[in-house]
Amino acid sequence: MKLQAGQTAVITGAASGFGLEFSLQAAQRGLNVVMSDVQVDALEAAAQRVRATGVQVLACAGDIAQACVVETLVGQTLERFGAPHLLFNNAGVAHGGLIWEHTERDWDWVLGVNLRGVAHGVRLFTPEMLKAAERDAGYQGHIINTASMAGLVCAPNMGVYNVTKHAVVALTETLQQDLSLVTDQVRASVLCPYFVPTGISHSHRNRPSELRSSAKPTQSQLIAQAMSEKAVSSGKVTAADVALATYRAIEAGQFYIYSHPNALAPVQTRMEDVLLSRNPSDPFKDRPEIGQRLRAALRGGGAG
Repeated sequence: MKLQAGQTAVITGAASGFGLEFSLQAAQRGLNVVMSDVQVDALEAAAQRVRATGVQVLACAGDIAQACVVETLVGQTLERFGAPHLLFNNAGVAHGGLIWEHTERDWDWVLGVNLRGVAHGVRLFTPEMLKAAERDAGYQGHIINTASMAGLVCAPNMGVYNVTKHAVVALTETLQQDLSLVTDQVRASVLCPYFVPTGISHSHRNRPSELRSSAKPTQSQLIAQAMSEKAVSSGKVTAADVALATYRAIEAGQFYIYSHPNALAPVQTRMEDVLLSRNPSDPFKDRPEIGQRLRAALRGGGAG
């Protein structure tokens, strides 16, 4: 896809992390930027930062897990700029722990943002992008859904997050196949980042009050939170690096986008497990001490 000034990019989860960097990269290319986020104050600060580059910015606050919020986002985008050329379904939250310890509210929260938010964006924006393609033979559009390496492997103690990210990969693969049936002007990509310093390990700060659990976190959930914070904060690849790589992938028409392309060995192992009808491989085979500590903590901490 050829990116040029005057096109429009819509980004969810735009107040921080990948979303903010996607917005800044769009601005560098002279695109109009539509920024959505659930955190109102952070969104306004981020929007001001992007406006300072001289491009047009539309900031729309709201929880994209709610269909009505995305409907409003679509309406405001069309009214201000017309159909977007880039759509980044990027907003995401994280929650770990043993899979049977997730409460109904945990499932509702994480599925709502990570999966339904993407689904809302796809089902509501894609028809508008297809209409734009029908009207203009020169129109090009691209939809980028943020999944995770957790959408390609199944790390333990990350159950609900894994489920949503695998679903986003499947959704995006299907989206690309479906788009190819009806048009050559709109494409899709899936971003699968590994550990990158963003605000996702602190996403509980924006959890809606009605979806907060009254129960104390379990041992497994506390461990998952600590491990996530340590892994994310220690990442050497930055969100800006990932955003730049993503834009280059869009321009190249690349479907799978990785933040750490040299870290795909676990994905290959999982695929081989599937193809060879092998039981799932030990995720800690290369770092057995981590597995030993985790098992010891869980078996001795009352989480099982």
